[in-house]
Amino acid sequence: KASTIEVRGEFAYGMLRAEVGVHRLVRISPFDFNQRRHTSFASVFAYPEVEEGGDVEVRDEDLRVDTYRSSGAGGQHVNKTESAVRITHLPTGIVVQCQADRSQHRNRDVAMKVLLARLAHHFREEERKRSEALEAGKLEIAWGSQIRSYVLHPYTLVKDHRTGHEVGNAQGVLDGDLEGFIEAWLRQRRKEPTRA
Repeated sequence: KASTIEVRGEFAYGMLRAEVGVHRLVRISPFDFNQRRHTSFASVFAYPEVEEGGDVEVRDEDLRVDTYRSSGAGGQHVNKTESAVRITHLPTGIVVQCQADRSQHRNRDVAMKVLLARLAHHFREEERKRSEALEAGKLEIAWGSQIRSYVLHPYTLVKDHRTGHEVGNAQGVLDGDLEGFIEAWLRQRRKEPTRA
């Protein structure tokens, strides 16, 4: 399963980069008759919104645009028009799709914005990997990208493994109270030596 949300506001991308990584949830599963603890993982990414004509150039011949009938709850418009849009960037294989609107044009606009953001991220990551290869050995990239744990049973605790910041109000964090975690991450980043 995947989900995409859009967050607007001053410094939104800079602050939400604190959430990038693997999040772990420990809870009693409501689907387990024996009431056992279960662990789930979610991977979170943050992309800045890139306007058309920004620092990413996309040629029309590099795109495959497919339209299809949207799925979802019934209604008089579902499965009657091909309003859903899937855009594939052929050189990278990145695929985005949107079926949120009944208008194919609006769905295409949203899909293009998401594609541009993902391409910008993809190219930044490629550049980062190239510079890391030049400085091989300085930073070890290893398994263990889990940044935060949310424990809901037998006690409630949310702990950020990068900063050590902890909160006992797990439900508050799950409801969106992330400010303490973001501030701790920003303070830690400020103390780190700058990377080339």
